[in-house]
Amino acid sequence: MEKFKKIIKKISAVDIIILLTVVIALFVGYITFKQLRQTSDKQIISASKVIFHVFLRGVSFTGTEIPIKQGDKTFITIRNVPYTELNIERVIAQPRKVLVNDGKQLSVVNDPAYPNLYDIVVIISDDAKITNDGAVVGGNKLKAGLPVTLEGPLYKLNGTVSDIYIEKMEK
Repeated sequence: MEKFKKIIKKISAVDIIILLTVVIALFVGYITFKQLRQTSDKQIISASKVIFHVFLRGVSFTGTEIPIKQGDKTFITIRNVPYTELNIERVIAQPRKVLVNDGKQLSVVNDPAYPNLYDIVVIISDDAKITNDGAVVGGNKLKAGLPVTLEGPLYKLNGTVSDIYIEKMEK
């Protein structure tokens, strides 16, 4: 009994905290192993192809063709974190428009004040992990309004995700 009292007197508060930390870590590991606790990889429901639209507002371009082309690849950066090259499925480029009233009817025409200003929608596809919260691409939840940067050999443009389509695929 005297030996036990001497050992107890030698134990400090730091030793107790370390011992409790080890016991708690073992407990969490045990309940995770027994699948009583859900880990992040368990939250993935499936894998699917995702198609999303990136809206590029007010792109100034004076050349003869828009440098972003259907069928090319573009390097994408999501929230200032480089991701990968993705396929461009489609590009819709329109010159900036203005509403004109000639007294009889309203017309939409190209804005003569900004002949080289375009609004562009780039449609991109990728494989995504689907969770209860939506599609995850490059470690980021893909949501409308997400800032992205598209970069190719002749351009680097900032835009936002404006629409998302999730197609079903097998795991």
